[in-house]
Amino acid sequence: MKYDIYGMGNALVDMEFEVSDAFLQTMGVEKGFMTLVDEDRQFELLEYLRGERSARSGGGSAANTVVANALFGGRSFYTCLVSNDEMGDFYTQELARAGVDTNLAERRAEGVTGKCLVMVTPDAERTMNTFLGISESLSVDQLRPEALRDSEFVYSEGYLVTSPTARPAVAEAMRLAREAGVKTALSFSDPSMVKYFRLGLEEIIGEGVDLLFCNREEALLWGECRTLAKAVDSLRRIAGSFVVTLGGEGALIFDGYALHEVDPYPVAPVDTNGAGDMFAGAFLHGITHGMTYAEAGRFASLAASKVVTVFGPRLKPEEYAKTLAEFRGGL
Repeated sequence: MKYDIYGMGNALVDMEFEVSDAFLQTMGVEKGFMTLVDEDRQFELLEYLRGERSARSGGGSAANTVVANALFGGRSFYTCLVSNDEMGDFYTQELARAGVDTNLAERRAEGVTGKCLVMVTPDAERTMNTFLGISESLSVDQLRPEALRDSEFVYSEGYLVTSPTARPAVAEAMRLAREAGVKTALSFSDPSMVKYFRLGLEEIIGEGVDLLFCNREEALLWGECRTLAKAVDSLRRIAGSFVVTLGGEGALIFDGYALHEVDPYPVAPVDTNGAGDMFAGAFLHGITHGMTYAEAGRFASLAASKVVTVFGPRLKPEEYAKTLAEFRGGL
């Protein structure tokens, strides 16, 4: 196979700021959620944040995941949509530097590349206000079936459920994958996706996925229950295997036969943005490179513990190899 992961998701340039809880309350921003906003609203928030400490990076949930796999030494393809503006140039170059193949070599359309305003409070919680821009128009036209069929996994972020063109594109990618014997993987991405777009997620999931990623809150919302045990039962009905991340408590992994509890690596987090994406990227890298689900879970836990100690959703490129070497040295 040419690729470990064929990913698809929103292409967003992250603009990250440290803010107070008071700022979120004053500006009417719902803490801890990803909220879709128009360009004017995003500009309004940026005007208030002008002069504050900030960082810019390539982002998007699934993009962070496929980049992680690539920088750990894997092979990734990413289907996305950016425009021919400066932000689009920046985003395309970021993926190329990470060694990720994309559909972006073709002529890019006029428009505005999507941007995500990430606001991080002192408790390390991330809150996102996202203007999708041209990414909202992602469709089956951007799929590359040859690359998809030549992959071990097709992986999509749940955020695509909000787009009337991207949602059927994901469903089509899942159909093509099943036909070709390619395993399917999906991340719920954010509690708001489960809370407000459940029917769309059910459309994407269809007859079920091989691997599902979610956090505790998303699992409870999906199961419409209050206990993790009941949530696990509901996840078993839609996924052959799954990962439930539990923040500072580690993770729970079902490999299709048994449940595995994964211990956390205790750290003092400064920014949780990208933690779930990193976990998924490290986990997928692990299971496509000879690790068991339990081993991949421990590796992913280590990798996620690294990214929450830095500002931004990704590590420096050289840190990926160091993290993998550290994990292998501890086996």
